[in-house]
Amino acid sequence: MRIFSITPTSILESSALPASLPEGGYLWIACARREFEVSQASIQSTLSALCGTQMVDLHVADLLNNQLPSHYDYTSEYDILVFRRLAAGLTERDPTNPGEPLHQAHTSTMPQVLKRIDTSPVGFSVFDRVLLTVHPTDCAVRDAYAARLLQTASPESRSAGARPPSSPADLMLRIINHMVDGYLELRRELTRDLDRWQTELLSPRAQFQNWSSLLDLRLSLHQLDEICEDQRSAIQDWIEAVKTWPEPATLEARRERELLMVRSRDLLEHIERVVHHVDRMERSAETAVQMHFSVQGNRTNDTMRTLTALTAIFLPLNLIAGIFGMNFEFMPVIHDKEGFWWAMGGMVVVSAVLIYAFWRRRYLTSRRG
Repeated sequence: MRIFSITPTSILESSALPASLPEGGYLWIACARREFEVSQASIQSTLSALCGTQMVDLHVADLLNNQLPSHYDYTSEYDILVFRRLAAGLTERDPTNPGEPLHQAHTSTMPQVLKRIDTSPVGFSVFDRVLLTVHPTDCAVRDAYAARLLQTASPESRSAGARPPSSPADLMLRIINHMVDGYLELRRELTRDLDRWQTELLSPRAQFQNWSSLLDLRLSLHQLDEICEDQRSAIQDWIEAVKTWPEPATLEARRERELLMVRSRDLLEHIERVVHHVDRMERSAETAVQMHFSVQGNRTNDTMRTLTALTAIFLPLNLIAGIFGMNFEFMPVIHDKEGFWWAMGGMVVVSAVLIYAFWRRRYLTSRRG
């Protein structure tokens, strides 16, 4: 568990739950899902002492649920936001042991980057002066943003104009924005792997056999699309809820509210970019499958056209051979010593004429350019 005391002038970290709020600031309590499950009694007591209220049991269950989709909910005292991250992880997560790696053999040959995208949920409980976050075990997002947050307290960062988040809601939006930007960094690798997959599908020299893996790919992309849509809906609900907050009394508070709305809309725009990219990848995979079958159909048509042309060439030859093979006693040139050569010459001429005609009509050449 990592606990940060954030004020406009300082950021301090501790490992013990505080007994009071910092003067002029707020608290960020960040814990792993298993830690929250074990320590929820003490955390609830701390929230009751600091905020005058506790989280309801349904929201506690939401924060403990490792399979919950992204969504937003609220009470009169606090807001709850569950946001499923799209981050590069080493392994999948075990739904029966929240936050723990899933140890299983995976024989699919889908793009490796899809296997390594971790979609574990991160829960946010936003009070007026306390932010409680529940992360997967060893969450890189929490640690990375915590390092960035501590860096803003350095004199160099302050001289460069960096400032810490002004409120728990602002801190929540910055963490989510860090999560979304982490997925945007995966786009290049994901696109490269999908391009390689499409090249295998459309290769003219390879016989594609990995249809089960292709099904896994399409299911994974569809799952990513659903996760991104849930993320967008959750942030849209948050923005609508912020609009209903009471109007701030001071000019500085109104300014902070405007900045919060600007950050919320910017985050929504980032998520929409992710949704657009995932949707484009899903459509690209579907298009690759359709093009694969179209190419196979064209190859079959080329083969059948060539076989049909060859059959048409040999039909007159079979007719001539059949006529001269009749068992009649009297037939023209049948007893002529030059008859055989006349028949062979006729066959050659007929074959040449047909081959030339079919070649001009491109029946004997491939139409693949």
